[in-house]
Amino acid sequence: MVALVSALTAMRSAIHGREVAVPDLLGKTPVEARRVAEASGFQFEVERQYYSPQVPEGRILSQLPPAGTQIRRGWQIRVAQSLGPQRMEIPNVLGQSQRAAELNIRRRGLDVGAVAEIQLSGAMADQVIAQDPAPSAGSISVPKISLLASQPPPPATFVMPSFVGQTLGNVNGILKDAGLTVGTVAEVAPPADSAGEPPQVPAPQPSPDSVIVSQSPASGGKVVAGSAVNFEVR
Repeated sequence: MVALVSALTAMRSAIHGREVAVPDLLGKTPVEARRVAEASGFQFEVERQYYSPQVPEGRILSQLPPAGTQIRRGWQIRVAQSLGPQRMEIPNVLGQSQRAAELNIRRRGLDVGAVAEIQLSGAMADQVIAQDPAPSAGSISVPKISLLASQPPPPATFVMPSFVGQTLGNVNGILKDAGLTVGTVAEVAPPADSAGEPPQVPAPQPSPDSVIVSQSPASGGKVVAGSAVNFEVR
């Protein structure tokens, strides 16, 4: 038991012996902070930038882990850098296309944050309908503008019924009511005579009374509004 306790104590001392206190990097420049962090055996990364009316531009605004925390050498200290007081005016990009809005934002020295899309009936495609922060907002913390862009809803879909055996005139009205159109209509050639010769009379032209013998897309397939349906008739 004495040997086991001694071993555990030695192991704990060895582990904690490799732990050091995190240095205080607040208020330093990134160059100074990196030098201090690496001298203590830590990695260093500037992770974010925020506006701050209290901390001068270019200085470390916050750090993680906080100063004084006991951690192992080799761990990373992540910091945020101050951009100083907000000087950039938030532009109004409402009503612009997503691409135009992003160009406008970056041209002013700001970053584009998250971009989300929402489907709205009757809305123009690819139009910014909301932004965060709002136009001309003050006292913002992050130099980013997130956008919400509109997208039209997807076109209605239909399961294609079978029109075989119906007249072309009747089906034309059905398709029109469903938002579909009649595509190509081909007359099926009449059958050959008993000698195997094709008939000498020309095939009649399709008419509203022509009977549908095949269709494309076939019945059971999915089509979207505005699609054309092709027929063979007799």
